[in-house]
Formats: sequence, structure tokens, C-alpha cells
Amino acid sequence: MGQEPDPAKMPLDFSEFPEEVQVAFFMFSLLSENWDGASGTYLGKDWAQCTQLFEVYEVEDPKTTMYFMKLYEHVLVKYRMEKAEEKRKQEERKSQQAGKSYTHNVRG
Repeated sequence: MGQEPDPAKMPLDFSEFPEEVQVAFFMFSLLSENWDGASGTYLGKDWAQCTQLFEVYEVEDPKTTMYFMKLYEHVLVKYRMEKAEEKRKQEERKSQQAGKSYTHNVRG
């Protein structure tokens, strides 16, 4: 048979987090996202409606919830920036390789 998966390398399920963190993930998911239209860069969440959402969902501890939301946003923005940089470098390598693949000499 195959090897058992290493639990240390498996992604966490949201239910494994404390209730405060689960609330923060939920509230975070309700916020709209900001993207740079020119570059397609993820800029983070739009926090303008946060207070209203806390009231609607009767969040008991908005300060703690906000703390976890901002912490999660920081991790997410960093992750997306790293992925975008990897993609940029990969495309750069592809274009450099494509430029080297010409076998004929063109003179003007």
C-alpha cells in the first residue's frame, strides 16, 4: 500500500481554528477585494464596510476579529505577491528562451 500522508504537511481545515479565528475568516470572506486594474496586482480587501458587517452579524469582539482578519490579509497579500513574482520570472525565462530559438540570421 501507499504511504500515509504526513499530517504536518496537510492543509488545516477552518474548523481546527478557535472560534474567534473562524469568525475572522468568515467576516474576511464577506469583504470585497481591491485589484490594480493596470497590473492585475491584488491590493487587499476593501475595509469600508467592515463596521457595518460586524453590526449585522453581531460580532462580539470586533477588535480581536479585526486583528485576525488583518493578520490573514497580510499572509494572503504576501502569498499572492510571491506567486505573481514567480509567474513573472517564469514568463521572463520563456521569452528569453524564445528569443534564443531562432536558427536564421536576419539582416536589414
